[in-house]
Amino acid sequence: MNTFLKEKTTFFKFLIPATIIYMPVFGHLDTLPVRIWDESRVAINAYEMYKNKDYIVAHFEGMPDMWNTKPPLLLWTQVIFMKIIGVNELAIRLPVAIAVFFTCVILLIFSLIYLKNFWFGFIAIVVLITSQGYIHVHAARTGDYDAMLTLFTTASGLFFFAYCEKPKPSYLYLFFLCTALAVLTKSIAGLFFVPAMIIYCMMQKKFISLVRNKHFYAGLLSFLFLAGGYYLLREIKNPGYLNAVQENDLFGRYTKILDVVHRHGFWFYYDNLIHFRLAEWYLLVFCGMVIGLVSKNEKIKRLSLFSSLMTLNCFLIISTSKTQLEWYDVPMYPFMAILTAVFLHYLFTFLKNFQWAQNTLNFNVLPFVFLFLTCIGPYQKIINKTYKPKELEWEKDFYEIGYFLKDAIKGKHYLNNQYLLYDGYNAHNLFYLNILNDKGIKIRFKDWRQLNPMDVVIVCQKNVKKHIEDHYQYEVIQTHGNIITFKIHGKKEQSCVPEKNF
Repeated sequence: MNTFLKEKTTFFKFLIPATIIYMPVFGHLDTLPVRIWDESRVAINAYEMYKNKDYIVAHFEGMPDMWNTKPPLLLWTQVIFMKIIGVNELAIRLPVAIAVFFTCVILLIFSLIYLKNFWFGFIAIVVLITSQGYIHVHAARTGDYDAMLTLFTTASGLFFFAYCEKPKPSYLYLFFLCTALAVLTKSIAGLFFVPAMIIYCMMQKKFISLVRNKHFYAGLLSFLFLAGGYYLLREIKNPGYLNAVQENDLFGRYTKILDVVHRHGFWFYYDNLIHFRLAEWYLLVFCGMVIGLVSKNEKIKRLSLFSSLMTLNCFLIISTSKTQLEWYDVPMYPFMAILTAVFLHYLFTFLKNFQWAQNTLNFNVLPFVFLFLTCIGPYQKIINKTYKPKELEWEKDFYEIGYFLKDAIKGKHYLNNQYLLYDGYNAHNLFYLNILNDKGIKIRFKDWRQLNPMDVVIVCQKNVKKHIEDHYQYEVIQTHGNIITFKIHGKKEQSCVPEKNF
């Protein structure tokens, strides 16, 4: 009977984190249409890989993609899901959501094995999945690279830490494997944390023994074979790839401004963290650093030092880069969650051992009430954000065409033999046009300045609407919000205006 109760308690103990993870990570993943730029580019790469079965060279519109030069680990997982559930938003985003789930699992398992403490890992998970910058587009909620990168950088970091604690060869090999997977996910970003690991290893006086260890070199060779092997193979199949990688992923972005809007200054990421992306927890990160570094528990002290170095290392690298994009901070979140958990678990343990409560209450509920009251606010915000995802005010008009095309795939709009007119980068719409064409619905893009009589065109942008109204004879077939379907009858006759001599 006691064994049964223990097993039942253990089951519910692990069911709780699984339940609280579900909605922020997996809930309503396919509600928002595919996002412009990175997610849409990745979606087209994955779709074309799914179609052409070239698993080495990513393609965009039939040509090798020399703009998105990331290795294809994320694409491979997306292709697998396309084969299982079809081509849709879920196939693009589920691999990322699963990566987020396993990041949480890693934090819990690490806590159980290293600290022998379930609640520390539980707190770290809650902090992680209530961090606004982590459960966000371009991270946990869309089909981008950063959340999958974070899975492997977190795993590689914790395996390296475990090796420094107990130099088992298996930890070293797992470190190199996860580092290789991080590089195969997002290129050089997979190595961002290596300086912090080297510094920690030196501080723990383990560096000399590490570089004298034959398993270090065997692991390093395996890393070079896995990560370097892909780059070599891609260059053989796609000459010029390595030059494109150097420009796009290596020194090009770090030493040059990708675009003037992507240079913000050294404190850009710090300001983002305190005002939005980690607004609920950022003060507790610093509290965790202080409490951890002075802790009498040597394991907590070393873990706090390691997590602090990992966080500061990443922060310095992305803050000194010439190109700064807000999601570059995503790999820091698990280590900031660990530091926050150090502080919250310290208070949790204090309340758990509070003598008055132990003497007065049959069951000391104080630590659990404290956790509930601390976490319920941030968790409620995340649920509000993910249960029914909504567009930001400035995005509503921009993504209206995405919802329109999603509805067309469901058969709510008839778009056969029509053209979509779009001014600018259009990969986010191309994804849906590919799906519609696969369903036998003929719809293509067309240059909005070169229309012919009898063309039926779909327009969503104000400047394109104005061009049609100014230059063509037309009739309006239908209107759906800001989206108008025109039938073109021909060009307007231009009145002859005599030239003036100046």
